[in-house]
Amino acid sequence: MAGDIIVVDSIKTAYGSRVVHDGLSLTVRRGEILSIVGGSGSGKSTLLKVLLLLKKPVSGKVLFNGVDAFSLSSSERQRLRNRMGVLFQSVALFSSITVGENIVYAIRKRSRVPKDMACEMAMLKLRLANLPEDVFFMYPSELSGGMRKKAGLARALALDPEILFLDEPTSGLDPISADEFDRTINSISRLMGITVVMITHDLPSLLISDRVAVLSNGKVVYIGPVEGLERVDDPWIKTLLSGERGRRFLGGVTA
Repeated sequence: MAGDIIVVDSIKTAYGSRVVHDGLSLTVRRGEILSIVGGSGSGKSTLLKVLLLLKKPVSGKVLFNGVDAFSLSSSERQRLRNRMGVLFQSVALFSSITVGENIVYAIRKRSRVPKDMACEMAMLKLRLANLPEDVFFMYPSELSGGMRKKAGLARALALDPEILFLDEPTSGLDPISADEFDRTINSISRLMGITVVMITHDLPSLLISDRVAVLSNGKVVYIGPVEGLERVDDPWIKTLLSGERGRRFLGGVTA
């Protein structure tokens, strides 16, 4: 289904007297992978909190499927959150229970399904995240960094979300694991039609993106194809792309 699933319309956010966003506007198209980049302090984390309905803007609107999310009641907003999946940078799996129990807990917390059915659903999510089924019985501490990220992804997919939010998903991973994780995200998005919003600083991860949004000075200063980044008049982007990794990245994009 075409169209914008999220419309952020001229929002202002602040912590006390400190303004983070001032007139920020952004659209997320249904079924796309949108990456959000920006320098330290550009407001990426605060924008994620707004999109997760955890922080209300001082002004402006955030529309999900055309509905102003912050005009809803708290129970209506929770139902909207239930259609979201989130993978935080720390993964945040419960360490005292197995990976399978983590996913089953997420399923049964939000839906009244029998435990055996929840276990079957959890196995399916592990396969979607490109993990072997024996991971179901393993504890998070027994997994490599890349496998833990995928386990967190499986839990984020627990209830077939309409939108998947990823916060620095490849942070801390070696290049091979990061590339494999990116391929998994790309495959899941295309296979299931899930909209993905990814905050990242990892240049290679941008290659799976349909569009990239650049945050600077409280606004989105660019949103479009990754190929357009080299034309963005922003000091942070210019510094990012002028380094050796940036030059190699641009060479891969334009090759």
